[in-house]
Amino acid sequence: QVQLVESGGGLVQPGGSLRLSCVTSGFAFDKYAMSWARQAPGKGLEWVAAITTDGAITWYADSVKGRFTISRDNVKNTAYLQMDNLKPEDAALYFCAKDIDIARPPTKTDGTWGQGTQVTVSS
Repeated sequence: QVQLVESGGGLVQPGGSLRLSCVTSGFAFDKYAMSWARQAPGKGLEWVAAITTDGAITWYADSVKGRFTISRDNVKNTAYLQMDNLKPEDAALYFCAKDIDIARPPTKTDGTWGQGTQVTVSS
């Protein structure tokens, strides 16, 4: 079956870095664009970044531009989110997803989503 499994979250101080991974299986990974979204406590889902099948085009939310980098390895069937200069407002549960449209507000009813990995930013 289709699986997306996020990892790499944890506790980091403001200004620190984390790299999230999304290991996938059960589908032709290289035929799908991939996206990352996040949900802070008490808040709705927010698109963070997206990448085309070959990695040629990327998109970022204004709030993370210049700090986050999305990438993918089509041999390892894995998507990544490198997060640098983390801020307290970046604290959230981070999800990867496929079969979604970042032009629309994110919803779990569309596409396929992982279960998320927690990122905490605190001194």
